[in-house]
Amino acid sequence: MKKFSTQSIGQIGEDYVAKLLKKKHYKILARNYQKRYGEIDIIAENKNYIAFVEVKTRHTDSMTSAAEAVNRQKQLKIIKTASMYLSENETEKFCRFDVCEVYVNADNLKVVNINYIEGAFE
Repeated sequence: MKKFSTQSIGQIGEDYVAKLLKKKHYKILARNYQKRYGEIDIIAENKNYIAFVEVKTRHTDSMTSAAEAVNRQKQLKIIKTASMYLSENETEKFCRFDVCEVYVNADNLKVVNINYIEGAFE
């Protein structure tokens, strides 16, 4: 079994989700948006929503679900960071916090399954 860095695994997941969102007619506004509170993996919009998307990528044999990593503390960081983004970029659209679980094969990092959760938290 090959050894891949956590960063490369995460990048594969984020790239996959960005392509998925584009196919669903979202415009990607930012990737890896960072402020002092934290980082948002993907910020995207469609005609109704601006979505702040946290992507969690795991091997298929992982002991925990990817979404479990988005605990309340992580959610609060994302919410604060999203507030910073909105203060810099006004919008009339509804805001939503999504989580996307991406599961990859541990040997070749091919995406095996995804679970996109719209409105995962408030």
